[in-house]
Amino acid sequence: MKLRLLVIALSLSLVTGCVRFDMDKSMAQSNLAAGDFTDGNLKLLVTEEQRTQARTRAAELLGEELEQPGAIELALVNSPSVQTMLANHWAQSSAVAVSGSIPNPVFQFSRLSSDSELEIERLLSIGLLDLIRLPMLSEKANAQLQANQLALTTSVVELVTTVRQAWVNAVAAQQLSRYADQVFSSAEASAKLAASMQAIGNFNALSRARQQSFYADAATNLTLVRHHALATREALVRLLGLDQQQAELLTLPNRLPDLPDTPISEDTVASVSPDSRLDVNLAIAQLQMATRQQGIQLLGEVTDVEITGIRNTVWTDDERETIKGYELGLELPIFTSIAQVRNQLNATSLAASSHLESVTRSAISHLRESYSAYRSAFDVAKHYRDEVVPLQQLISEENVLNYNGMIIGVFELLADSRAQIETVQSSIEAAAQFWLADAALRSSMTGMPAAITIAMSGGGDTSGGEEH
Repeated sequence: MKLRLLVIALSLSLVTGCVRFDMDKSMAQSNLAAGDFTDGNLKLLVTEEQRTQARTRAAELLGEELEQPGAIELALVNSPSVQTMLANHWAQSSAVAVSGSIPNPVFQFSRLSSDSELEIERLLSIGLLDLIRLPMLSEKANAQLQANQLALTTSVVELVTTVRQAWVNAVAAQQLSRYADQVFSSAEASAKLAASMQAIGNFNALSRARQQSFYADAATNLTLVRHHALATREALVRLLGLDQQQAELLTLPNRLPDLPDTPISEDTVASVSPDSRLDVNLAIAQLQMATRQQGIQLLGEVTDVEITGIRNTVWTDDERETIKGYELGLELPIFTSIAQVRNQLNATSLAASSHLESVTRSAISHLRESYSAYRSAFDVAKHYRDEVVPLQQLISEENVLNYNGMIIGVFELLADSRAQIETVQSSIEAAAQFWLADAALRSSMTGMPAAITIAMSGGGDTSGGEEH
């Protein structure tokens, strides 16, 4: 085989088997697949101009009350963690694209001389088996790129869901903190009045101690609620990637959004096709990668064949001689067990197949659970809004009338005021539960299973916990 033919074969292989990765196209695919989550704002900031535009947009968003959509956009354009995730995706996918091409050829040059002779040797070597396996390597690399793309989109959906829930937690905690202040003020007034009435002999020690005890509990609760408000705000600050100056500009709305007029219907959730889910498609891509390691890929794990083109030129005192030829090198699989390698590849494929089946079976179950949590939270929050809070408001109005008519005393009126505030607090907690469940359901419908625990009693814990 002539050296020229080897070079031509190598060139053709490189042209036909090259795997490419385009970061801009990758960002466009994620923005399209997760459009309801990113609104087209996912972008890798490479140039200083892009970074300046992102800082300008962040300043605009922080210049007004930060609603939930604004918080999501701010996280995407401002958070260093998002940029780290995108840069890692770029690096990993670029490495995959390189792995889909054959290794570079090796050129060797040697010069040997004596008193009467000069010899120059030139060798160009390439793995022959790599040339044969190039289509398979390219297919495997493309499958890995697809899996990386789906993994990126899944990570973006998870991030946006976390931001949505962190925003809900921060706004709800801020709202609850204001009501805790009112409870504390009411309890403080009751304690001072009880102390004054005991001093003039109109109140016994037991009644005064009860008012003082409630005041002490309210003070403790206020401290804890204030810390919770600060902790949830700082958690949001970290997700948004705010620096100290930006954090000082962060202004959240005074209250959570109103409940929607109608919840997402069960038919809408049931109509989600498993084929469109991120988790199912990612499992399919992983199975495709595993299956592409079978067949001819097995040879590359246990042996290799290398072909080398040789051209030697020898000069003597009287003449010049050129020697051409080639060498064929075969790696002998003496110490490598082909059976063990085959078992490894088969096991990998079997695991990927079983994982796909598991994800497919679990998808509908996750949706049912997420929708049940969503609908339960909606019904509870609506019940507080339409029934419990108006009823407590009516009771308070009647108690004011009774107080004005001297039917009840000031302590009963203060107790009723505290009860009304506590009812509103429970209503806020119920609304927060709904919006957390709403974020989890939208994530689950896309293919990133998420769930929150709904409290057995009204209101309940407002901390969202994701389950993958």
